[in-house]
Amino acid sequence: MILGDKVQVYRRNNGGNWHCSASVGGAQRRSSTKVDSLSLAKQVAEDWYLGFRGKDRAGLLVSEKTFRQAADQLLKEYQIITEGQPSERRTEGHGIRLRVHLLPFFGNLGLSEITPGKVQEYR
Repeated sequence: MILGDKVQVYRRNNGGNWHCSASVGGAQRRSSTKVDSLSLAKQVAEDWYLGFRGKDRAGLLVSEKTFRQAADQLLKEYQIITEGQPSERRTEGHGIRLRVHLLPFFGNLGLSEITPGKVQEYR
């Protein structure tokens, strides 16, 4: 634990990279540090936490589902929703349009932040 027990650094059962978790903005957040050295993982976790804390104080922290998360879920369920009717090529086309056009602009926005005004700004 680091930063006065505000951030936990841990390794999962299968070893590998270290992970970190903390409660920020009323939500429990977790991430991989992407390193296998404990001392380096602590530094990465501290920077990760301070970044979240800064966003929370500035009112930039999104605590709801983001457009990116909704888009990822849609792509996973699209064939099931449409019962396999559109061709595989058409399904791939939707994924490409999401990744190339929509996700760069809307990806990190919370779903409630996507308003008619924001869509007009995108246009």
